[in-house]
Amino acid sequence: MNDVDQAFQLWQQEQTIRRAALGWLSSFEAALVARDAKVLAGLFVDESHWRDVLAFTWHFKAVEGASSIAGRLVDEQARVAARGFHLPAGRKPPRRVRRVGTDCIEAIFEFETDIGRGAGIVRLSPPTGGGEVKAWHVSTTLQEIRGHAETVGANRPSGAAYSRNFGGDNWADVRRKAQAYDDRDPAVLVIGGAQAGLSIAARLNQLGVDTLVVEKWPRIGDSWRMRYHSLALHNSIHLNHLPYLEFPPTFPKYIPKDMLGNWFEFYADAMEINCWTDTEFVSGTWDEDEKRWTAVVRKSDGSTRALKPRHLVFANGVSSYPYVPDLAGLEDFKGEVIHSEGFTSGAGWAGKKALILGTGSSANDIALDLHSHGVHTTLIQRGSTTVVSIDPSARLNEAIWDEGPPLEDCDLVVSAATPTLMVKGYKIVAQRMLELDRELVDGLQKIGFKFDMGDDGAGHQMKYFRRGGGYNLDAGSSALMIKGEIGLLQFDRIERFAADGVQLKDGTTVPADVLVLATGYFPQRELVRRALGDEMAERIGPVWGIGENGELNNMFKRTPQQGVWFIAGGLSQCRINSKYLALQIKAMELGLLGPLAES
Repeated sequence: MNDVDQAFQLWQQEQTIRRAALGWLSSFEAALVARDAKVLAGLFVDESHWRDVLAFTWHFKAVEGASSIAGRLVDEQARVAARGFHLPAGRKPPRRVRRVGTDCIEAIFEFETDIGRGAGIVRLSPPTGGGEVKAWHVSTTLQEIRGHAETVGANRPSGAAYSRNFGGDNWADVRRKAQAYDDRDPAVLVIGGAQAGLSIAARLNQLGVDTLVVEKWPRIGDSWRMRYHSLALHNSIHLNHLPYLEFPPTFPKYIPKDMLGNWFEFYADAMEINCWTDTEFVSGTWDEDEKRWTAVVRKSDGSTRALKPRHLVFANGVSSYPYVPDLAGLEDFKGEVIHSEGFTSGAGWAGKKALILGTGSSANDIALDLHSHGVHTTLIQRGSTTVVSIDPSARLNEAIWDEGPPLEDCDLVVSAATPTLMVKGYKIVAQRMLELDRELVDGLQKIGFKFDMGDDGAGHQMKYFRRGGGYNLDAGSSALMIKGEIGLLQFDRIERFAADGVQLKDGTTVPADVLVLATGYFPQRELVRRALGDEMAERIGPVWGIGENGELNNMFKRTPQQGVWFIAGGLSQCRINSKYLALQIKAMELGLLGPLAES
């Protein structure tokens, strides 16, 4: 077969795939508009999945089973009036892919509702001999509220308010006044100025929602700059962009912390985000009558200001305050004790002995830093740990973005997964990771390292969602442990800490000059308790971790307390979910969406 014949055959295959997707969408829309649950159910395989993100339900909602999906779609259609399902130009065309271990046709579609514009993913079983296809997975996501499109691209602002405004305010004047808040309060107060806070602030800016970010550090980006000296991102650049503005193509694959911090500072300026640095959120009190917060913020000079926003967005990380476990004899230790949050470099400890309590990513990176500075370093393992090589294994979780741009399409595919499919997918990936890392894992287990692949074999990513830790994205420390260049000590061998190190149950002592506590953080709920009080923390409930519905607790969505929101996670997670969080806040500002208790 020559090149022309191959090209024609490929074109025929593409057209067959496109017709299958168009045919299913046409049948789906007809049944949905007619609100015919029986016909709708017949378009899905029995074990099918639907995830809705705001478009039909105003929630992050997953439904399983053909009849259940059809029934819920019909119930919501009376209010939503979804129509105009089509394959949009400029997006990835329908194609054959393998998702969650299943070969299928995957198509991106768009549609309209009475509220706005939506987009989604449909995954179809390949055509049978008769050409019939059925869906086993569909997602629907709200992308835009009608009449309130983001001010980007063709919808960008004209700049008429300050362009060539001779004798009046120029752009710099407008920005200074906007950031001062001398004559107004922000509608939204965002607490934290790293990837989470910047992402949601940028999104809200483009929706015309007045937003102020407060950051306790002197500069935007310091929350990364002040971390340990050798830190770089553990996942690659192509999935880590912030909204609207991708990293330059000259940036390295794994971005160093200081470069990232500088980019955040540049990003805040370029995206015209109102930021108060050197400013800490102190407390918040909700006024039920006014539906506003009294939020007290404090500058480093001790001065305070009470702001009156309608919304508080906590964007200061999955973790809050450093956690130090109750360790017998720790008060007797005469060496230096540092929590991992305060560790910067091992340069001053050359020739000394260090113990690191913990075997997660931070503990292992710190061990590498200390070892590289000639410090005799030993890791203390308290519990079983998932270990995954950064490359090639951890790269498997980036597979969607490896498929290439547009970034928006990759993000849509990622957000489509129901909790059931997400766990199933991670289990498949975790098994492949284990195969790739078999030599590494075997070596660790031979030296007594306690290893696991998660409670249900779903790997490190589900550990992150469930508990925020318990894994190491390995940058090389494991090989050094296997060779004995970095020591390993099991916590259950320790009797107590002593003046000169740790005393073991067999009576021997492991000497140390410094102890690094890589023991994690209190959950974010503790931050809420300290800032908003016990009653409010109880009302809101857990933050992060997987809830009964399989979704993250109180993240990116309305919470039991009106006007309290949470956003956290890695850069890609913040980029994706900031869109949906911003749409909900905008909808509440417009009166289109009420508090969670009223929905």
